[in-house]
Amino acid sequence: MNRVLSTMLFAALLPAGSLLAQKELPPAGGQPKDFTLPKRTTVTMENGLALTLVPYGTLPKVTAYVVVRTGHINESANEVWLSDLMGEWMKEGTTTRSAQALARDAAKIGGSISVSVGDDRMFISGDALGEFAPELVKLLADVVRNPRFPESELLRLKNDLQRRLSVEKADPQTLALQQFRKRLYGEHPYGRLLPTESDVKDFTAEMVKQFYSENLGAARTHIYAAGVFDASKVEEAVRTEFSGWPRGSGPVANLPNPVSKRAIYIVDRPGAAQSTIYLGLPVPDPSSPDWIPLDITNSLLGGSFASRITTNIRENKGYTYSPYSRVSARLRDAYWLETADVSTDVTGPSLKEIFYEINRLASAPPTSEELKGIQNYASGIFVLRNSAPAMILNLIMFLDLHGLPDQFLSNYIRTIYQVTPEQVQRLTMKYLRPDDMTIVIAGDAKKIEKQVAPYGRIVR
Repeated sequence: MNRVLSTMLFAALLPAGSLLAQKELPPAGGQPKDFTLPKRTTVTMENGLALTLVPYGTLPKVTAYVVVRTGHINESANEVWLSDLMGEWMKEGTTTRSAQALARDAAKIGGSISVSVGDDRMFISGDALGEFAPELVKLLADVVRNPRFPESELLRLKNDLQRRLSVEKADPQTLALQQFRKRLYGEHPYGRLLPTESDVKDFTAEMVKQFYSENLGAARTHIYAAGVFDASKVEEAVRTEFSGWPRGSGPVANLPNPVSKRAIYIVDRPGAAQSTIYLGLPVPDPSSPDWIPLDITNSLLGGSFASRITTNIRENKGYTYSPYSRVSARLRDAYWLETADVSTDVTGPSLKEIFYEINRLASAPPTSEELKGIQNYASGIFVLRNSAPAMILNLIMFLDLHGLPDQFLSNYIRTIYQVTPEQVQRLTMKYLRPDDMTIVIAGDAKKIEKQVAPYGRIVR
């Protein structure tokens, strides 16, 4: 029985009074409390590597990250996803352990090891039982410092990237995001989302090893550990395993200069039943004092289930199932983005309603009640999302990347509730300017061009 039918049958069995009761407003929440960031200690070794230790929680577990300031930002035009290939290859074993031995040794201490690469940071992470925290450090150090890069696995990993690329190129959301990022960032690495098939095919072992040698080193690395563990033993293990690692070069200073103007870019998908809309523009990054208020503004406009755009084009109009807006950030860079998969025949009307809601919020402040609901939602989500060691580390890593003080987090809840309706209106007018928004639509060009023409110049 499908979920919708089950819900209908359940509702039908309830007495009428119960259905009416369900519509009553929930009781008011208690007084929100400020967030308390756990105490932590940070030391910097002579080679530039930093270590942050965060005793936290009661479960006898530890989570650790080796964060290296490298990633897609260090790739040249013909190296898109080269850092991803490097990350995958690093998981294939070290000079002292095979991939199987690495997994087995991690399992012995109650955990696992993973490697991931992002726009400007690489994460080699793992978890374990707290008593084995030093052993976890040794495993992470082996992966980071001693990758074996077995030639026998390179072709398989490149084929995996080719398959991933084929999947991504068939995904309308990826295609729309690729075009959106290209228009904002141009030739900057942030503007290159997907490689070409020939580029992936041309990746060589020498390219990967050179990328590794040029971009991984102590000066770009910060190790974090949170949980229940012996801090002195973990620090000793880090010093033993990493003190001999060469300093290397510092993080690359390649900050983007994104631009945006009102124009429509169509990614043609003949016969598509839906249009995927990506619409947005650059906004201030987390170092700006407007960041938290802007995030609240985003939640009210399109970033929550009760937001205005969602209520309009999902609940009232039925144009889409899951529209959503977000503020996406990197080092000294951010953009606001509204996304929606809509039926092809309402592509134009969807743009109309999205811009209507942006202009409406810029024209008049929300009511205090509407804003209070968003503030309660945002503060509740913030507390829930930061109740485990890995989540605490994510917060601290966020502070470190953006150079923010602890007060950014300890006053976070208070700052949320200090946002006023008039401030929401002002930030909408200042930053969410429809005339400057880049619009990308992945859909059937023949069916949507006339619909969307009133909302911007179509660039072919």
